[in-house]
Amino acid sequence: MRTLFCVCVLASFLPVSRGAEPLLRAGASAVDVTPQEYPLNMPGGFSANMAESAHDPLYARALVLSDGATTLAMVVLDSLGAAPEVLDEAKALAAGKTGIPVDHMLISSTHTHSGPPSNGTSGPAGAYRTLLIAGLAESIVQAHGRLQPAQVGAAAAPLPEEVFNRRWYLKPGKMPLNPFGQMDTVKMNPGTSPDVLDRPAGPTDPDITVLSVQNAKRRPLVLFANYSLHYVGGMDKAQISADYFGEFARLMPSRVRGDDNFVAMMSNGTSGDINNIPVGVTRPPRAPFEQIRIVAGKAADTAWKACGKIDQHQAVARLGMIQREITLKYRRPTKEQVDEARRRVLVKDPAEIEKLPRLAVNYAHSTINAFERKEDTLTVKLQAIRIGGLAVCGIPFETFAEIGLNLKAKSPAPLTMVIGLANGRHGYLPTPEQHQLGGYETWLGTNVVQEDTSVILTDNLLEMLGDLWKDGAN
Repeated sequence: MRTLFCVCVLASFLPVSRGAEPLLRAGASAVDVTPQEYPLNMPGGFSANMAESAHDPLYARALVLSDGATTLAMVVLDSLGAAPEVLDEAKALAAGKTGIPVDHMLISSTHTHSGPPSNGTSGPAGAYRTLLIAGLAESIVQAHGRLQPAQVGAAAAPLPEEVFNRRWYLKPGKMPLNPFGQMDTVKMNPGTSPDVLDRPAGPTDPDITVLSVQNAKRRPLVLFANYSLHYVGGMDKAQISADYFGEFARLMPSRVRGDDNFVAMMSNGTSGDINNIPVGVTRPPRAPFEQIRIVAGKAADTAWKACGKIDQHQAVARLGMIQREITLKYRRPTKEQVDEARRRVLVKDPAEIEKLPRLAVNYAHSTINAFERKEDTLTVKLQAIRIGGLAVCGIPFETFAEIGLNLKAKSPAPLTMVIGLANGRHGYLPTPEQHQLGGYETWLGTNVVQEDTSVILTDNLLEMLGDLWKDGAN
């Protein structure tokens, strides 16, 4: 099947003659979007997990860039994964107040698992939806209102010791049945016992990539970072938290000597199969929030090292942005899968339920929902951005690390940043090869679109980057 797409906006290129290039301008903001009403369910698991308060604030942090011809916004939201319709409402509101086209706005979620729902309809969840839309829009409006002469630079530095591929091959006879009563080839989060573990099923991306923005006086204005680490966790389960993403933003001003106007933000990279659990190693016990502080501190140190690799910030940086809407097929279960799912849903005897594989009933419901879904296709937004010599790709999935590594290797840009959970969250994005191995991220319910989606999206993004780098100049 040929993938259908439409080009929503094509990059604007600046003239290259010396003296004709307008200077870059940038503005940033951080708007508090912490819930004000509780209790709220934190939807990062298979059962209700109610929050009664916030451990630390949630923010919508925005960067707006303009070169006179193109203006674009990049926002990082402390959220598990904001619903596309919520983001679209916020973008429309911001566009009406700033004139920035909605297809020149990227809003990504950090994927904190201790975040509130984004698309509630009533009670505290409904109130939060209203607050969130207003806060997201206001972050862009404020950043746009603070545009000032600026200069940019980008670099990357590795932090390999905090990222671990969570999908593992196990030793013979150690693989449990999956929720469908079948045997996978690999398992997510297999524990720490060396008697069970064989080898990881994929790579990690160790780099923290940074976009550093300074004002005309060469003072730090914004640091936009990206790391392929799912989240950290390890805190009070009854509290909202921004996880290590928020702690990184709090620490970063001290690293770069930023003043009260400085804004730092950490976006989630391609971390669909990556977490902070060192498989095969038993860590000492941690106090609540301790591991978050450890990872955030190391990430801030590494981002500082990356900034030190930038030889010179540039006041002239070509901007461009392309958005495409890609239509994908939903996955459908077989008749046999549906029949088995319906049988499991009808089981009421606790003793019989106990005999089923773990999460069997949850995924039985997912199978039935996939069968009963009225829509045949899902349309998602892909984005490619050019900021001088930096390429930014936005993908609305929990994307596997090898997909990001492949994009970085094939990108025409000197440096590439790949942001996951951008403009929505549509489940996991494995490669076709990883689909063949099975495991949590490939199951029907956690992955909802056709199995070659990663190939389709990668091909489109590389084509989009090619259009942005046609002349090869920075």
